Amino acid sequence: MSLSATRIISAINECVSLFLSAKSAISSLRSRWSGSQEQSLHDRVLQLQSDLQRLCDTLPAMYHLINGAEWRSYEDHVAKLLPSLKDAVSEAEDLIDEFRWHEMKVQVEGNAIQSPFNDFLDKVIHGNFNKLNDVQLRLNYLSSEMKAMGLRKVTHRFAKSVRPVTTSLLSKETKIFGREKELKQVLGFLNVPTRPKRKRATSSISASTSTSSSNHVNAEPKISSLPVLVVAGIGGVGKTTLAQHICNHQRVKSHFELIIRICVSHDFNEKRLTKEVIESSTGKGAKIDHLDSLQRALYNHVKNKRLLIVLDDVWDDALKDNGRCWEMFCAPFTSVQEGSAMLVTTRCPNVTKAVHTMEPVIVEGLKDDVFWNFFKLCAFGSEGSSNDPELECIGRRILPKLKGSPLAAKTLGRMLSMDLQASHWSSILESELWELKQKETEILPALRLSYMYLPFYLKQCFAFCALYPKDYKFEKACLAEIWVAEGFVEPQGGVPIQDICYQYFEDLVSRSFFQKVNGRYVIHDLLHDMAQKVSEHDCFILRNKSDFDKVPQNVRHLYILPSSEFDDSNLLRLCKYTKLRTLICKINLGKGTCFVMDHWCTKLTRMRVMSCAFTNELPDSIGNWKHLRYLEISGTCNLKRIPSSFCWLYNMQILYAKKCKIQSLPTDFDKLTSLQKIGSNGLTIDAANQEGLGIMSIKNLNQIREYLVINNLGILSEDHAAEAKLKDKKCLERLILNMRVALRSAEFYIHNNDTEVLEGLQPPISLKGLFVKNYVGVSLPSWFQPQNLPSLTSLGFEGFVGMKSISFPMISQTINLNETHAIGTFLSLTNITIEKCENLSSLEDFLQPSYLPGIKNIEIKDCKMLASVPTEFFGGFHFLEELRIADCPNILNWQRGLVLPSHIKVEIAGCPKLEEVERMELTERKLLHFESRGSTASVGAPATGGQRRMTNGAASRRWPVARQGCAEA
Repeated sequence: MSLSATRIISAINECVSLFLSAKSAISSLRSRWSGSQEQSLHDRVLQLQSDLQRLCDTLPAMYHLINGAEWRSYEDHVAKLLPSLKDAVSEAEDLIDEFRWHEMKVQVEGNAIQSPFNDFLDKVIHGNFNKLNDVQLRLNYLSSEMKAMGLRKVTHRFAKSVRPVTTSLLSKETKIFGREKELKQVLGFLNVPTRPKRKRATSSISASTSTSSSNHVNAEPKISSLPVLVVAGIGGVGKTTLAQHICNHQRVKSHFELIIRICVSHDFNEKRLTKEVIESSTGKGAKIDHLDSLQRALYNHVKNKRLLIVLDDVWDDALKDNGRCWEMFCAPFTSVQEGSAMLVTTRCPNVTKAVHTMEPVIVEGLKDDVFWNFFKLCAFGSEGSSNDPELECIGRRILPKLKGSPLAAKTLGRMLSMDLQASHWSSILESELWELKQKETEILPALRLSYMYLPFYLKQCFAFCALYPKDYKFEKACLAEIWVAEGFVEPQGGVPIQDICYQYFEDLVSRSFFQKVNGRYVIHDLLHDMAQKVSEHDCFILRNKSDFDKVPQNVRHLYILPSSEFDDSNLLRLCKYTKLRTLICKINLGKGTCFVMDHWCTKLTRMRVMSCAFTNELPDSIGNWKHLRYLEISGTCNLKRIPSSFCWLYNMQILYAKKCKIQSLPTDFDKLTSLQKIGSNGLTIDAANQEGLGIMSIKNLNQIREYLVINNLGILSEDHAAEAKLKDKKCLERLILNMRVALRSAEFYIHNNDTEVLEGLQPPISLKGLFVKNYVGVSLPSWFQPQNLPSLTSLGFEGFVGMKSISFPMISQTINLNETHAIGTFLSLTNITIEKCENLSSLEDFLQPSYLPGIKNIEIKDCKMLASVPTEFFGGFHFLEELRIADCPNILNWQRGLVLPSHIKVEIAGCPKLEEVERMELTERKLLHFESRGSTASVGAPATGGQRRMTNGAASRRWPVARQGCAEA
């Protein structure tokens, strides 16, 4: 079953619930209608249910048919029908997706008949015209046409007539260009002598490989029994040519007694390949057909011979059955003489990784000067300099397109050589490589083989990438989210869908469709050309105004590059492409953006992914985008609010406005039950909005990821605070709870309910970062316990004006300070910040190694009344890396000792009473820089005599600090 088929079955199940709800509603409203009205509506419901069910049942077969038809797309009649079939399937998907939107509306609004159900009926049925029926008939027609062409059962491989034939006998190239380095590497790995030697008689030489000469074919040889050298590179880069040259090289022919070369290609069948090896080595056809007999015959034929066997164009299916097929094919070669080897050419990294026994030789594009000479030979028929200077100038400008690919040079060279007129050459220069008609054995068809052998779900993911311009730097996480929004990825049980996306991406990386560059990923230009070819009816890039005339009528995905040629009127022309699902617009139209977006939202109602560079406002018409899953505003703009119509987008998954400060969300924002992530320059929910009901906007947003900030919580009641249901937001990583934006003195808050409010804001158990600000309560909530926050890594308290000491609820009562109990231990907590807690006097019950065993960083700032810090226990913080204390003028208790491991970075500033501390007992004399104001300095390597100078204002004195783990001085 295909990926999309799984999605359709899910949609069927969702449809059933809506039909049941609709029928129930009809019955409940019976008294309001006449009998004929009730019967008419009932009949419409039944007809709609039947039509949708039939459409859902049809689609899985259509996906299978599309996948099969792509293997025959080199046939003109198939190539013409395939875009129409894809278009009809997309129409069906959009109808089902819209029905699903109405079903989601029923779930949110709770009214199946008065609005959403009738809306959908009116959408698809106009008098005698039934849109569902029309799409179904179109699918049936195209399916029957395809099947009439023999596509009922398609073998998923190209016919031999359109696969490039590779054989050394057909090679007309007497010269190899720019491969001296690779040639030297291969000859070295094969241990070919520098000078040819006369062949030795081999009858008296016993076989000596990694297995004993007594082994026979039924033994279980290891893959490494025959040394394997892999020549790897993308399609068209010259691997086969290099292999041919190796086979024909005089030194190689002198060194090996027997050289066998076969083209493997797809369908790695050990019986077929064994037959071909026998026929190639004996010159006679194999008369037997049993695999065991064939392998025994081959075993005996190569026995005690120094053999070079070249397997050209090996694909991933050589590794099927967990490598058993490969091992079986290699079994007969355990009888060969020592010094034998196997040379494999492949474009598949998985093959390279699995079969190589020595360092692979990587073949890349030819270098500029060599490539230019090769290109001239292909285009002019010679490498000489007597060619037309104007054509040479155009040729040099064409060259960068080809990325050093010999096959690409041959392809364009053939086209150019057909007409040596500057106008013809200029037209090719101005064309994209994928736009040029090519023979099946030329560059893009050759590269397309790699695409065709992808699983169907990876095909649509990669083909979609043609939407992006060449050299675009992809981020794995971003592209994965867009793939999900487009519907390319399906859940697999309980596996997080993001993990599934990442596996898709890594699969494409392992097949060399993406290359990692400085932490991001790029697609090789020639592979990008190939992607544009396979998606030429679906994806398009607008570079300038003239490109509008080239946009495919049924385009689904569109990318608009920045250009001064584009204005409002240009972009309004896009409204005619009503089937668009993706629009990425990199143009900043300033104040005109909202005007253009308003028209897009009205006309382009199938949008699933939208990314725009700039807008200060989202139009109210955005509510028309029922299919929208992903919205990004990528630039810095003054977008502060989101319109209430945005709450109709029940499919919405991702909202990114990372450079915008969204300051308010509409009241019904909690209806966006599919929303997973909101990214903005500080998403700020103001609890004070709508008289304290602003918190309700996030009630059902249980898929929110990353971080959430909530302001003005102090005005809420405990019940209102609990309405946020933070505990249910299991994907949330960081939470900032700001009880009030501005903080007054503690006396102002004698009567407050902060403790009760915070009690109602229990975060999810998976939370990693918690920061509470401007809290005036006198104690922490009961949920602030390790068992409720087991994943917490960062904790911050700021502006706690009501608390004199910080302690964990229950812990101080139930845990002995000298013992460690898992239930009272924050095992994951590594970072703590305490700031502006003006009445805080003691941290004795908080900074204890038994509570915080994994702490790495402690920062205490601007706590004016703080006098007691349990520094004598700090030596128990075995993972502590940094300690910072600043502007705490009343700390007095350090005379008990500051005992720290020697590697810790310590910074102290603005703590003048520390000057009164008596000289400590030293275990290792190292000094620390202190400052009563300004910046601090940290401990470094010990100075002469074990001490370093300390600065305090204009004065200079020595200040010893005890260190743990050294003998007492």
